[in-house]
Amino acid sequence: MQPSRVMRRALQVLATGLSIVACVLVAPVMAGAAESVKIGTVIWIGYGPYYVADALDLYKKSGLKVTLQVFSDPALIPPAIEGGTVDGGMLTYDQVIGVVAKGSTQRVVSPIDYSAGGDAIVSSVDIKKVADFKGKKIGFNPLSPSDFLLSYALKTNKLTEKDIEPVNMTPEAIPAAMASGAMPIGVTYEPSVSQITALEGGKKFHVVYSSKDAPGLITDVMVFKKEVIKAKPEVVKALIQGYIDGLDYMKKNPDKAAAIIGKALGVSGAEVKEQLSGVYNMTPGEFSKVFAKDSKETTSLYVSGALISEILKAKGQITTAPKTEDNFDDSILKTMLKK
Repeated sequence: MQPSRVMRRALQVLATGLSIVACVLVAPVMAGAAESVKIGTVIWIGYGPYYVADALDLYKKSGLKVTLQVFSDPALIPPAIEGGTVDGGMLTYDQVIGVVAKGSTQRVVSPIDYSAGGDAIVSSVDIKKVADFKGKKIGFNPLSPSDFLLSYALKTNKLTEKDIEPVNMTPEAIPAAMASGAMPIGVTYEPSVSQITALEGGKKFHVVYSSKDAPGLITDVMVFKKEVIKAKPEVVKALIQGYIDGLDYMKKNPDKAAAIIGKALGVSGAEVKEQLSGVYNMTPGEFSKVFAKDSKETTSLYVSGALISEILKAKGQITTAPKTEDNFDDSILKTMLKK
């Protein structure tokens, strides 16, 4: 989702050295061997623009080599960024708030997407609504987007975690647990959501609550430590440009892009198109809205941040909410958008 990826995922693969390698377009760097940069991530439909940029080598003129290091658990990425195992990462905004509240200098440099149904709470069909969760076992990954989504759903339905029986499970373990009958309710994200609802001809499980019910609350963002932003601005710029170029290709070549993303996710192009309906990738023209202080939309980091902080404090994961201005650094993004 502290709960992470408000909400940022699709079927994750084990982080046993697997990585996706991409060369990123940046301004010329110092002469010599290309600098290697690692970005922590999980496999998620909302990261489609990056998969496209990687597959088509849209960054071939770069002087950097960027490796997207895939983690099986999104909660492991913030400490990896903090410890320098990776240079930056793709996180959900709630994760950023959680670490900044504890003194981290990790900062959002650009938005990626927000979940609009891609994260969901799935249950057996006899469980009709969130109120029916009381006393039930619910499988979810603590300190993940699933944790945050569940907390928000319970809160808005006047329940707390004391009303349920939480079971610690990784997102990729949810489908098997529910298929076996061991877990009546699970919180996960695409493509696991679709896998679960398709079981037994779609007659056994259904979506009870999803991020579509809370647009903007589960927002994926690109994150670097403040020190890295200052020391390596070309890296930040390169990743933002990679997203922009990848998204542009997706809009102009939807079928080809779907096939590329499907290969990264391990699903068909048709399934990619279906899953894309559950996320929204922000365009360059919408970036400024994400950082708008006077906005009333939940897609603004100020508005969603207030809601996220309230939940994190209630769960005892933070004691004081950080200032929203301390959660991001959009200086490089602003410079790029002016050109």
